[in-house]
Amino acid sequence: MFEKVCNMLSDQLGIDAGSIRPEQEVVKDLGADSLDVVELMMALEDDYHITLPEGEIENVKTVQDIVDMMNKLQK
Repeated sequence: MFEKVCNMLSDQLGIDAGSIRPEQEVVKDLGADSLDVVELMMALEDDYHITLPEGEIENVKTVQDIVDMMNKLQK
């Protein structure tokens, strides 16, 4: 899941997937803006045919937060 999230962030933000670390903050460290975050969440919903709970999205700060949320929802 981490690799998939990194690849999506890489495509969306134009950064090297290999340089993304779990502890990095998506906005602060990777340079995403709020629209980028929304688009990423929508892409994850489409790819995995799930609906992300709105309250959870607001708590997503790091790459690992995204991975943890996706792993939880896939169970």
